Amino acid sequence: MFKHQDALETLNKDIPLGEKLRFIHAFLHQQFDFIDRIAIALYDEKTDLLKTYVHSSGLDIPLQHYQSTLAEAPSLQEIIRLGRPRVVNDMSFLAGSSKVHSQRIGAQGYGSSYTLPMYSNGCFFGFLFFNSYRSDVFSESALHYIDLYGHLLELIVINELAEVRALVASIKTATNMALQRDFETGYHLERMSNYARLIARDLADKYGLTDDIVEHIFLFAPLHDIGKIGIPDHILLKPGKLSAEEYEIMQKHVGKGVEIIDAMVANFGLQEVKHIDILRNVAHYHHEAINGSGYPQGLKGEEIPPEARIVAVADVFDALTSRRSYKDAWSNDAAFALLLELSDSKFDRDCVQTLIARREEVEQIQARFREETIS
Repeated sequence: MFKHQDALETLNKDIPLGEKLRFIHAFLHQQFDFIDRIAIALYDEKTDLLKTYVHSSGLDIPLQHYQSTLAEAPSLQEIIRLGRPRVVNDMSFLAGSSKVHSQRIGAQGYGSSYTLPMYSNGCFFGFLFFNSYRSDVFSESALHYIDLYGHLLELIVINELAEVRALVASIKTATNMALQRDFETGYHLERMSNYARLIARDLADKYGLTDDIVEHIFLFAPLHDIGKIGIPDHILLKPGKLSAEEYEIMQKHVGKGVEIIDAMVANFGLQEVKHIDILRNVAHYHHEAINGSGYPQGLKGEEIPPEARIVAVADVFDALTSRRSYKDAWSNDAAFALLLELSDSKFDRDCVQTLIARREEVEQIQARFREETIS
């Protein structure tokens, strides 16, 4: 009765999406040995960004830590417009492309590709790419089977993202309730999370961050101050300088944040959410300082998790450049100057310099998520 071995039982294991992708690639390769790469890119409707996420291409990585607006990829836009996948059995035309992503794919030497749009409840959320070094291999008979595995991968991605987004949504709901207390604005969270993604993407190689970790830093960054829900109003909303006793109470928001996160993870049954430690680290350590003068543990330098160092710079930069009821907005130049001055003491210099180097994208984020009114 139990002699049959489920060939896909590995997918039942609690392993990262990247490992599942590589497993399916290896399984498919047994029948279709021409498939040399499978890659997933996610779409962010708010910013029109298409971002690399996970891939199975081993050491051949033509695109990593890469993002581009969908508006810059008309051929991919056509896939969405038609609502149908795209087969390209001769990719030699990429040699003359002016698009960076096309140039990199072409330079890698791929001969053909199959692109499947991914949808969740009718809403487009990304692409699944199959690439081969050979030309003319994606026949109708092959695609009949490849489609099955493509949609299986789509469901796996949907399931993983649904867990993350359920956690983020539940904590954001609590955060939005706290926002009614006016300790920060909604657009602040949008801006600082996008700044965090900029920094994380550019420092990914140095800090050993994969594309899916970069994406999780972006998703979790807005939740850094969730613990402020547990701080009394007379301290949280105090317009003047806090007393030593009040400041000690305020510092407890980082520990309260981890408590809230752990409670929500348990209450919503989200223990299987990948990279949950990134969220805990962002909440717990974003007030640590490079020289050890921060809190709650006085960590120094690389003792501070990179995601916390990244979020700290993104958060403070936006706080400085945002107008509040008690202060005017600083100019970008003034904010950059202060961050540089505090580099190597409070902030990670790499994070600061990376943000400054991406000034054009910073200004695009500011324009897209500009505050209309501040109460």
